[in-house]
Amino acid sequence: MTKTKNTSTNYMEKKIGFIGLGNMGMAMAKNLIEAGYHLQVYNRTTSKAEELDAASVTICKTPAEAANCVEALISIVSEDDVLYETTTGENGILKTFPKGAVHISMSTIAPDTSEKLYKLHKNSGSNYVTSPVFGRPEAAAARKLFICISGDAEAKEIAKPILECLGQRTTDFGEKVGGANVVKVSGNFMIMASMEMMAEAFTLAEKNGLDRAQVAEFFGSSLFAAPIYQNYGKLIANKQFEPVGFKARLGLKDARLALKLSQTSVTPMPTVSLVHNRLQSAVAKGWGDRDWVEGVSRGVSEDAGV
Repeated sequence: MTKTKNTSTNYMEKKIGFIGLGNMGMAMAKNLIEAGYHLQVYNRTTSKAEELDAASVTICKTPAEAANCVEALISIVSEDDVLYETTTGENGILKTFPKGAVHISMSTIAPDTSEKLYKLHKNSGSNYVTSPVFGRPEAAAARKLFICISGDAEAKEIAKPILECLGQRTTDFGEKVGGANVVKVSGNFMIMASMEMMAEAFTLAEKNGLDRAQVAEFFGSSLFAAPIYQNYGKLIANKQFEPVGFKARLGLKDARLALKLSQTSVTPMPTVSLVHNRLQSAVAKGWGDRDWVEGVSRGVSEDAGV
């Protein structure tokens, strides 16, 4: 890509597109600005971009504007269909994305969606890599995310310096572009299953006269001394459901992705049906915009009558 270089600010080299200012995206955008990037930002709710440093952002009206004249673009949106339309629509990324530029998709989506987008990018002369993350918004703000990446080697090399500004570690899962998506779907399933298990165990303790918080602390500092059991365990044990870090309806979407992937790959996963039903029940009860911790934990407590 031909570019005009400002030798005093190195402006063009540090300009990237950014699409999606949800809880995770906002924290990531702020960290990229702090690292010296100028962001061409698109978000469906334009006012969200006003929370960012005005001198470091160009607020765009369409994804195509955000993708214009950049060497890299990050997208982090909530659904496969939204990402597909954002990329391929009338005012989508591919309308203006320069040849050789890299689309870094950080959304939790199905591997086959990534395969389709990868081919469309290749046909237009640009690149697409998947790079989903593990961590709640507070981890994103602290640059403590665990980042996965997969796709073409050359494109990943362009993406990695950008990703270093966002997380504590980036792990490469090969050149098959959907590989990182499989890891993300698998990991989110493991989190859901762990939450269900903890909610059931702590509720069992509560119904038998024990302090569920003390039980959670014991397990989190002994047999299950790991971040998932310590952090989520504390939220579940204390029934601490605010602030909302990840909505139950998005957890249901991820459970649906895991269920679909298990079916298409003929992989028996009986537990995925359980957590899918748990989160579907939460959404049906009107808890879709509540934290997925509440969707699981409150559901278990209500089933037990506590």
